[in-house]
Amino acid sequence: MYVKICGLTSIAAAETAIAAGADAIGVVMNKTSPRRLDIDAAREILSLAGTQTDTVLVVNDMPAADAAEIALKIGAGVVQLHGNYTRDDFAAALEVGPRVWRATSLKTNPNLTVGAFGEEILLLDAPTPGSGERWDLSALATAKPTGQWILAGGLNPENVVGAIQAVSPWGVDVSSGVEASPGVKDLAKIRAFIAAARSC
Repeated sequence: MYVKICGLTSIAAAETAIAAGADAIGVVMNKTSPRRLDIDAAREILSLAGTQTDTVLVVNDMPAADAAEIALKIGAGVVQLHGNYTRDDFAAALEVGPRVWRATSLKTNPNLTVGAFGEEILLLDAPTPGSGERWDLSALATAKPTGQWILAGGLNPENVVGAIQAVSPWGVDVSSGVEASPGVKDLAKIRAFIAAARSC
């Protein structure tokens, strides 16, 4: 099970995620997010990752090509475009160079074919990303992506096993579900989440 710990804002949290075996760590640069980092802080956190850990920049409110350029500047191997980006936006990001993931939610009735926009991985999130709210996974009973897709939204150490068993994603992603308060990660919860996800 591929595990991504997202919205990291501290060296300690990043080191904990990497030491616990996270497959990917993510930083956020959305203007409205309590987890928003500047370029220097994001670069410092991502620099902790070794070659076995994917590094991801998450954006939803800047031009895709600009996001891809920033990803390269901070050492992110992946730019995750979240929300209302078009196929042209994805093409623009891919032209810059980093790997590209597509993040969306079922509320927009998205194309659930992994790679439909040229993305490497599809991430399905809650209707309000980063809110920690759970969403109705039963909707995936009749319409589920195939290939490399990641489940996100409302996951935490206590419910991730049940979610994995219910919909069999390729990977899982967590941010607020391992926090002590918005933007502040709980190190014990990070370890517990990774252990729980890997137990499946």
